[in-house]
Amino acid sequence: MTEARPLVLMVEDDEHDVVATRRAWRRERIPNPLRIVADGETCLDYLYQRPPFDAASAPRPGIVLLDLHLPRMDGLEVLRALRADPAFQFLPVVMLTSSRAEQDRLRSYTCGASAFITKPVGFDNFAAAVKAISEFWNLAYPGGDSNEPD
Repeated sequence: MTEARPLVLMVEDDEHDVVATRRAWRRERIPNPLRIVADGETCLDYLYQRPPFDAASAPRPGIVLLDLHLPRMDGLEVLRALRADPAFQFLPVVMLTSSRAEQDRLRSYTCGASAFITKPVGFDNFAAAVKAISEFWNLAYPGGDSNEPD
């Protein structure tokens, strides 16, 4: 019997990046289930299982891949909300963004990001980055419940 892999929740509004991520997931044979939501408010609705989500449709992720620049609520606002809530303060959140600004990186870490990764240019580079993220977090949190400290 194989152990279930933790779900990855990606928060991304750029359709090109969504398509590239799904393609990379298939090509790299990433075993983790992937769910994608398009903005920060929907991310919080998903995590708190507010309508239209519920426990069946919104299982708790093992990691969140969070874009910085999102409609309705940006990535830093989402990150601050998660870190302010004891239920999500240890949930790994990786900022996966096109921003190369040092200020964005520093603000992300100040707000509690687990990592800050600039999206590489070109599909092959992007797929390799997605695979590296998956491999690292599956090694760091093999049981899938990364929400509580030891």
